Amino acid sequence: MSAVIAIPGRRTRVLRPGIGVMQGIVVGYLSLLVLIPLAAVLVHATGSGFGGFLTAVTEPDAVAALELTAACSLIVAAINAVTGTLVAWVLVRDSFPGKAVVNSIIDLPFALPTIVAGLTLLELYGPDSPFHINLAFTRAGIVAALLFVTLPFVVRSVQPVLMEADRDVEEAAASLGASSWQTFRRIVLPAILPAILSGSGLSFARAMGEFGSVVLISGNIPYLTELASVHIYGQVESNDLVGAASLSIILLLASLVILTLVATFEHRLLRHGD
Repeated sequence: MSAVIAIPGRRTRVLRPGIGVMQGIVVGYLSLLVLIPLAAVLVHATGSGFGGFLTAVTEPDAVAALELTAACSLIVAAINAVTGTLVAWVLVRDSFPGKAVVNSIIDLPFALPTIVAGLTLLELYGPDSPFHINLAFTRAGIVAALLFVTLPFVVRSVQPVLMEADRDVEEAAASLGASSWQTFRRIVLPAILPAILSGSGLSFARAMGEFGSVVLISGNIPYLTELASVHIYGQVESNDLVGAASLSIILLLASLVILTLVATFEHRLLRHGD
């Protein structure tokens, strides 16, 4: 049962028994898993004051690791925006033998331990590569590893939108003489663009904090192939918790800013579409 409270001049409120308890559980759950750990990291990062935090994140090796991480993450997000959309299009619009298998493989990076992915990539594209392609200890190898772990994000974001798209509008455009490219650019792309942005933002955030798949293939060479996540691990191993926490805060803020910008732009696109 629910109680309805009508207050003159105000919106009617519907009270449902237990709603406060459910909200408390949700807030408590999120606090234990997200808010409290993040607060602990923030306390460690600022334990020596803002000066200590600034010193930790402006060390030359830390700056180099952050720059490399941001550059690789942006490249991965851009590639995923294109290839992920193409994969989603093929899975939704085309029929071919083994389609169900391919559709299942898309989710493999979610299930496979990332360290296993890194080891596999090192075997396939390392010094003993059966394809004679050696990407070990290179930035290209880092991008390849990040592309593997971020593969599902754009595909799974765009796929349901394409499945729900109204094909009649596309057929009407074709009947009026529009080419396939014109139909895609003017009808399909505006509809799936918010999903592409959402998946690309998630790809960027995941790539910024990825560790397992890159720790082996990158070689962790300072100023060359050392990513921020691996640099943080090294700081923890050397008991530099302030430096590790400070760099973690930078990664968190970068991902949060990108995701916020993407969500804002996506919301504006959806409002404009309505």
